[in-house]
Amino acid sequence: MSEYKDALLGKTKYHDECPGCKVEQMKERRRGFPFRELVFVWIIVLSTSLPISSLYPFLYYMIDDFGIAKTEKDIGFYAGFVGSAFMLGRGMTSVFWGIVADRYGRKPIILLGTISIAILNTLFGLSLNFWMAVATRFFLGAFNCLLGTMKAYATEIFRDEYQAMAMSAVSTAWGIGLIIGPALGGFLAQPADKYPNIFSKESIFGRFPYALPCFTISAFALLVTVWCCFIPETLHNHKQDTAYDYSYEALEASENTVKDEGNKDSNVSLLKNWPLMSSIIVYCVLCLHDTAYSEIFALWANSPRKYGGLSFSTNDVGAVLAISGIGLFFFQVTIYPFAERLLGPILVTRFSGVLMIPLQTCYPFIATLTGLSLSLVLNCASILLNVLSVSAITGLLILQNKAVDQRQRGAANGIAMTAMSLFKAMGPAAAGALFSWSERRLDAAFLPGAHTVFFVLNVIVVVGVALTFRPFLTTRR
Repeated sequence: MSEYKDALLGKTKYHDECPGCKVEQMKERRRGFPFRELVFVWIIVLSTSLPISSLYPFLYYMIDDFGIAKTEKDIGFYAGFVGSAFMLGRGMTSVFWGIVADRYGRKPIILLGTISIAILNTLFGLSLNFWMAVATRFFLGAFNCLLGTMKAYATEIFRDEYQAMAMSAVSTAWGIGLIIGPALGGFLAQPADKYPNIFSKESIFGRFPYALPCFTISAFALLVTVWCCFIPETLHNHKQDTAYDYSYEALEASENTVKDEGNKDSNVSLLKNWPLMSSIIVYCVLCLHDTAYSEIFALWANSPRKYGGLSFSTNDVGAVLAISGIGLFFFQVTIYPFAERLLGPILVTRFSGVLMIPLQTCYPFIATLTGLSLSLVLNCASILLNVLSVSAITGLLILQNKAVDQRQRGAANGIAMTAMSLFKAMGPAAAGALFSWSERRLDAAFLPGAHTVFFVLNVIVVVGVALTFRPFLTTRR
């Protein structure tokens, strides 16, 4: 059987005009580390993650400038709606973009995503009122079709031995973007106040104090759009249903059917694919935590010390997040692939979640520190928490993309993006409301002030860790 299979493969394994086949040939010929592909994936995912949380360091002040909050304690409530608008828009369209990517290819969707960031993020920076900010964030999310497509693309562009690194590249770039984005927002917001020698009050950045970080991210997305014109398409455009089609996938499918007729994962509806759906559910829970933590951390750091916060400026928050991004990058590039090979994705996710719980419990006590001790402890805690959060999510990305075949991968990632976006849409709104409520119970006997919000974050993590055990979370055979 193997000789017959090899002979057939030697004749008809690839189709000359198929871009997916060309990528497969490239992967077979390639030797050494796939540095170019890694850079492609890393830069594109970074461009889509930068605008998601870049608003958090200045959102507190932006809502205050809009004048919609009646009191200082109501700012967090309205900030939650602006943060949720993005995820709501993405949740409504992710399955659609996944289906389009499976039908027309990964590259057109990637180009559409980077162009939409360049346009819509600029408009958000020019928001004149609360409702314009909500609307632009909603449409930015609706056209943010990159992450699900890039997870499928990364799985297809790398050889098998680099699959863990491929998913690590996606989650690392994503996690770093969620950190560098707020760092840019913190350093570049209100430039006329911070850098009066460079930006005047009469300039566009004086009249629109939150436009500069948005313009910077949009300019980067525009450069990435040009870059994306040169990436290869990975989707196969030929059919494999003829009687004489002895392509690699068809032969593998027939051979697997002989070996195990009960294994019909590739033909089952995605919604009935429990290895996929179970990993998506755990992924959603941990992403809910990730988004809620990002908003709560910024609000907590910006809020006055009389409410249990740190009284940080946007620059202070940006500095903490920039340092966290550097630490996350080095961990994911050097340590995560080794940890995944040693423990497997499920154990990495489980251990990361368990370690996050005592770490988050310590956060309210950090607010009692001052000076150098505050900087050291806060930066160490922020680095560790971001490393653990991204590591937990990376393992679930690997499980999702191994649970389906290529012809369903775009749709599968679309389902994951939709579910995750709906969970993340709840995150900022719930976190903002919870934070505002916590500031009204500073003298409570049980979980006063900031202790409340970090306790709720821990509850979410406990639920996520519990769902990583059998019989709930299963893997494809």
